[in-house]
Amino acid sequence: MSQRVGKRVKNVRTAVQNVQSLSSLFMKFYEAKTAEGRTLRTLESYKVNFNFFLEFLEARGIESSIDNVTVEILRQYINYMLNEKVRFEGHKFKNDSEKTLGLSPITVNTRLKTLRTMFSFLLNEKFIQTDPMVLIKKVVENDEAVNILTIDELKRLLNVPNQRRYSDFRDYVLMNLLTDAFLRINEALSLTRNDIDFQSEIITIRSETSKSRRTRIIPVQKNTLDLLRDLIKETEEFNNEHVFLANYGARLDANHFRKRLKEFAKQAAINKRVHPHLFRHTGATIFLEAGGDIRHLQMILGHKDLRMVLRYTHLSNTALKNQHNQFSPINLLKGKLEEKRKILR
Repeated sequence: MSQRVGKRVKNVRTAVQNVQSLSSLFMKFYEAKTAEGRTLRTLESYKVNFNFFLEFLEARGIESSIDNVTVEILRQYINYMLNEKVRFEGHKFKNDSEKTLGLSPITVNTRLKTLRTMFSFLLNEKFIQTDPMVLIKKVVENDEAVNILTIDELKRLLNVPNQRRYSDFRDYVLMNLLTDAFLRINEALSLTRNDIDFQSEIITIRSETSKSRRTRIIPVQKNTLDLLRDLIKETEEFNNEHVFLANYGARLDANHFRKRLKEFAKQAAINKRVHPHLFRHTGATIFLEAGGDIRHLQMILGHKDLRMVLRYTHLSNTALKNQHNQFSPINLLKGKLEEKRKILR
């Protein structure tokens, strides 16, 4: 019997799928965010946080493919960060006493934020069919008050640097500027000579160096400006427009300043973790305690959301007590309450 013609040939289907690695998907995300004009600092944080997740997968023996990123794995990742990961592990400027077990909820949420942004992008661009981060909630953050320096501690700290030595004088000027202008350390170290208007007594934080990507104009006290002028004279021989320079003319490194700051704090007998951002907290708090307007503070700090300003300002119990004494509604009733009472016998 002759073979029938026109019969369909059965296609043999295979179970092999084109599984993309997490790294290749991350690069698509990274390239898109670069094209959107994200800051170098933001792009670097994407890399750091993504690699942190890859390290977890490798430590657990999990292949870094998109199919392996499940809700269960992500929750294991959160528990790993909260309970197993050593804080400041491998950090050369941190003491062993600071290298405690478990990251803070704020840090954990920061790590997760990159994954949220990345998987949301991949879903919208149809690189993946489901977003595993949708069911992952933020870790609850404790509303803990941040330490600030007292006026006495601030004075003791500023008295430590030997102003006859260039590096100490530079750090002294930097501490004054951080306290006066409430700057972030990277904003201060990015400051150039052209950013300072000595006549108008203001400094400009350019959009490309500001965390908020918005230019800020900040008033600065005359004493601080005089210090900046003296520092600039000290470094005129270097071919570098930055204000804060290392001994050999390169821009000062933030970690180097952090290390020196810890030594200054030790010499000043300050039993707190003193870091550059502490000056921002301290300056903002003193500003409010002295009667400064919170809206003006918001403009100086450079926050769009007023709630962020409240997080940066932690009023002391003394200030709260003074405000309560001044504005308590019970004072309006004081005359009535202090009328002489008749004593029944």
